[in-house]
Amino acid sequence: MGEASRLRARAAEIADEVLFPAALAVDAADRIPASQLDLLAAEGFYGVAAPADGSGMDFPLAAALVETFASGCLTTAFVWLQHHGPMLAAAHSERPGIRETWLEPLAKGVRRAGIALAGLRSRTAPMRVRAVDGGYLLDGAVPWVTGWNMIDTLYTAARDEHDDVHFLFVDAADAPTLATTPLELVAVQASRTVDVRFDGHFVHENRLVDLQAYGKWSSSDASGSALNGFLALGVVNRCCRLLGPSPLDAELAAARAALLAADAAAVPAARAAASDLALRATAQLAVRTGARAVLRADHAQRLLREAAFLLVFGSRPAIRDALLSRLG
Repeated sequence: MGEASRLRARAAEIADEVLFPAALAVDAADRIPASQLDLLAAEGFYGVAAPADGSGMDFPLAAALVETFASGCLTTAFVWLQHHGPMLAAAHSERPGIRETWLEPLAKGVRRAGIALAGLRSRTAPMRVRAVDGGYLLDGAVPWVTGWNMIDTLYTAARDEHDDVHFLFVDAADAPTLATTPLELVAVQASRTVDVRFDGHFVHENRLVDLQAYGKWSSSDASGSALNGFLALGVVNRCCRLLGPSPLDAELAAARAALLAADAAAVPAARAAASDLALRATAQLAVRTGARAVLRADHAQRLLREAAFLLVFGSRPAIRDALLSRLG
C-alpha cells in the first residue's frame, strides 16, 4: 500500500471510530479535545500539504482527507485544515531561515498554525503594517481567526504604505497589544473562532514569510479555495451514509469531480454546488429522521447547522452570487 492509500485508509478509520462517535460531544463543547488533534499529528496528517520529499501538495489526497475528516467531525476538520495554508507558505518561502526554522515543526504538528488573512479584505480599515527597527508593527482587526488556544502560530497578513502585503508568523497568544473576542457560531463552536485586534503589535523581522503586491494577492484570492469545498462534501458524505443508498450518492460524486477538476474560474460555481448540496442533503436527513431531528442529541440537527455555516464560510462575492442563483 502506497503512502497516499495508507493515509486515506487511516483517515477513514479515525473519522468513523474516533471523530464521528464524539462529534455531538464536541459540538456541545468549548474546544476540541486535545487528543483528537494530537492523534492527527501523530499519524502524519499535519504534514500532508508539504511532503518531506518536496513533491508538493497532492491535491486529490488533501481533498479526500478533508472530506473524510469532515464526515467524522466538521469542527475538527475545520481547525486542522487551517494549518495547511501556513505550512505551504513556509514550504514555498524564499525568505532567509523560514523553511529551515518552521517547515519541519509545522509538518510534524509540533507547531500548529491558524490564519489571519481576512483583515486584508476590509475596504474601510484593512490590516496595516509598518517597518521599525528589528521588525514590524501590526495595527488593525482580523475577523474569523480559528483555533485560538489550540494553535501557537498565526499566519498574519497586513498592507504597508506602498500597498505591499507582508505575511508574518505571529505568536498566537493574548498580549497587551493583541486582544481577542470570542465569537458565538451556529456550528463548530468548539473551533474557538475569535476576532483579533492588533494595537502596535511588534513582530520580529525574522518572522517575515513573504512579501507581495496587494493586487497580486487580491487576484488570487478572488475565487476562493476549492479545498474548502470538501468540508461541505464531508457533511454530504455523512448524510449519504446515514440515509442509505439514494440519488444523493451520484450528486456527491459529481460535486466531488467538479471540485477536483475546477480551475480558478470554475471554483466559485463548484463551491456553490457543494454548499447547496450540503444544505439539501442535511434537510433531507432531518425530514427522514422526523421529530428526533430537532433534539440536540441527534446528528441531523448538527449536520443541518453545519450546512448553514458552510453556506457562508470562506465565501467570496462570486461564490455568493452563484449560490444565490442556485437558491433562486
